[in-house]
Amino acid sequence: MIGISIILVISLLSIGLMLLYTAPLISETQEMAKAQKTEQAFTVFDSRTSKASLGESPLQTTALTLMGENVAVRGNDDSYNESRIMIISLSSTSDWYSGFYPQRGVWNAWEDYEIEDDFAGFNASMGKVRYYSDDRVIAYEGGGVWSRYPEGGTVMISPPEFHYNGETLTLPIMKVNGNDSSGGSSNVNINVRSSNTPLILYPNTDPTTGSENFTNPLNCDKILIYINSEFYDGWAEYAETLTTTTAMLDHKNKTAIIEMDTLPPMGTFPLMHSFKIGRLNQSNPEPISNFSYYYEANEKDASNFNPVIPTVIATSGTKRLEYAMNSQQEHVTLMIIYTDTAYLDGNQEEKWESTSPLYINEDPDNHKNANCTIDLVSDSCLMEYDSADDEFSWGSVSPKTMTPDLTVSNGDVQSLNNVTQHYMKLLALDGTIDCIWKQKPKQKKDNKPKLNEEDSTYTLIYDGGGGVLTYLHITSNELNVTLD
Repeated sequence: MIGISIILVISLLSIGLMLLYTAPLISETQEMAKAQKTEQAFTVFDSRTSKASLGESPLQTTALTLMGENVAVRGNDDSYNESRIMIISLSSTSDWYSGFYPQRGVWNAWEDYEIEDDFAGFNASMGKVRYYSDDRVIAYEGGGVWSRYPEGGTVMISPPEFHYNGETLTLPIMKVNGNDSSGGSSNVNINVRSSNTPLILYPNTDPTTGSENFTNPLNCDKILIYINSEFYDGWAEYAETLTTTTAMLDHKNKTAIIEMDTLPPMGTFPLMHSFKIGRLNQSNPEPISNFSYYYEANEKDASNFNPVIPTVIATSGTKRLEYAMNSQQEHVTLMIIYTDTAYLDGNQEEKWESTSPLYINEDPDNHKNANCTIDLVSDSCLMEYDSADDEFSWGSVSPKTMTPDLTVSNGDVQSLNNVTQHYMKLLALDGTIDCIWKQKPKQKKDNKPKLNEEDSTYTLIYDGGGGVLTYLHITSNELNVTLD
């Protein structure tokens, strides 16, 4: 009897311990199975929603088994406050840029700058269809399916409608309309209708719905996309998988901030006093294929080239590069000066002077017809290093140096092309290069412009390396969602 009792006690204790430790595991396995089944249903819903929004079928229905949980359509004004997108077009030349950019990593950071004349931004609501079981959430939002776990963190089940091919960003914003919910163990049909008439948000120069700056190709330095969502960390993780896209997180406001650089326009343009050079392809030894100026003298008189020094100044971060073109009778000499205030005390400079003249073209039969072309990537024009300071920028690639890895001494000669490529690639390490053109009189009293700016041009063509945003297409697509 004692032996049987001991065996019985051990058996009951073993069964109790098995139930104690396996019951939660069984429950957890059941919850995982329910979640996986729901994720599959939402993936199907995502696919069918795309069909409805693209016009293949105006009505699509997806069956969902609740299994004792809840599903809700959140597409009203209150819901939009936690599921929305804000897009801002940003230019470094704006007066408010320096105040806004350092604090851009917070939702509503732009609020104080919306009154600025050149502020270009718009917001759009998303909404969502949300399945939830305590802290376990699966939802359709922004054309994607997201899964959030109780311990925190979001996993993307299906990618959102956010398409970037390295040049064009296409963003159809799926706006969920509706306010419905259901719970229990029954099956629910999620119905989605779409009129397939998307509202074009960008490009859009209509003053009532857009901005004169909402044009393609983009005419700004950066595009900032703020995504306010409970799945913000999943949005940020997805954005960082795209080419040359960076993302920041504002945890307090549950916001992902996606930043994308743009490519300034290239080609031949009327002479402008300021322009930009975007990111250069650092793997290309000569990323600038054309950087030249065509000048016409005022009244087309060659003598008008002499009193002025056309100057181009390029800056980026702590670096400064200056081209000064000095006209002397029938030809032009070129001086290049490079400085970097981050190097030692910032007083050192690298200076080059041309040993090959750049000639002014003058019609021998008509002295009132004079022009001059300055090709800053010329292989035939030679530049001589003429500086008392030792060179400090010709080395292996670093924040302060750029290949070729040379020791340049006073009297050494390089082609103008080599000098320009070297310094421009070095400036581009710090981001966008800001360029200023001006004509300085040789004598302060002579303030009358001697160059005909109206008929003069500059040409700029370079290799940006790809992965730079050039075109933007954004629409708002209405989805009317109901539960049966």
